[in-house]
Amino acid sequence: MEPRPFLEIDGLAKRFPAPAGGAPLTVFEKVSFDIAKGEFVCIIGHSGCGKSTILNILAGLDEASEGAVIMDGTEVSGPSLDRGVVFQNYSLLPWLSALKNVTFGVRARHPDWSKEQVLEHSYKYLEMVGLTQGAEMRKPSQLSGGMRQRVSIARAFAIQPKLLLLDEPFGALDALTRGTIQDELIRVWSGSDQTVFMITHDVDEAILLADRILLMTNGPYARVAESVVVDIPRPRNRAEIVHQPGYYEIRNHLVDFLAVRSREMAGSDKGNPSGMNRPVTVRPALDGGEEDPVEGPGTDNVFSIAR
Repeated sequence: MEPRPFLEIDGLAKRFPAPAGGAPLTVFEKVSFDIAKGEFVCIIGHSGCGKSTILNILAGLDEASEGAVIMDGTEVSGPSLDRGVVFQNYSLLPWLSALKNVTFGVRARHPDWSKEQVLEHSYKYLEMVGLTQGAEMRKPSQLSGGMRQRVSIARAFAIQPKLLLLDEPFGALDALTRGTIQDELIRVWSGSDQTVFMITHDVDEAILLADRILLMTNGPYARVAESVVVDIPRPRNRAEIVHQPGYYEIRNHLVDFLAVRSREMAGSDKGNPSGMNRPVTVRPALDGGEEDPVEGPGTDNVFSIAR
């Protein structure tokens, strides 16, 4: 008997009522997938398909119209410190220093800790993201965009959530800063057992970071159509990953989906003849051959995570 997945998303749908009693707007429906403990999963899709809404439902900040989210055997209902969120706009408390933004979350997570324990723990994560030597005492307005995002990541990891949710956390950063913080994110994650679910529009970023990449069709009536396994071994280096066998097969598959198939499959079960809610699992062939999709229930269940 296979172990139960850490995170189970079953039949999610989000519908908004239409004005004047018209038909409701269905942003997405039939969204079902599993995530293993310690897995890093990215989700990609065009604007309007509901990626951020799915993340907010996982965080307990929004409610689905249909379906359920089960994390570690318990249904998600409302926000929890077991789920940490990093937003694109940082969401820091502007009147607190970088250090106090982190200690604020740590105190909430560990109310029985002494002041010294809270400070030591908070400094540990600020050091991990390279924010020390006085930068930790600055308020958000005194920090660059990259430094603010480092604070957000440190705060999220410091509360040691079971699930870390990232909503395009690097979208507002320049290329150099983005690469640096991507490296820091992977370094902190690889030393933990935390599970990560991340939204991105960047194909290369997804291949660099993820164990699997979920692909959404266009909305309305969007769904998660494919689960692409990234078989490239870790650790990964952005300068060398393009020389890895299978890199361009994965990249070409993702680009083709976003450019062509996400539109062709939108609004129906086209490309999903079995009518299964779960995405087709795809492992782009390492030799450049054809993909070998496996379809049916359970194909995106727990698999071993190599770090």
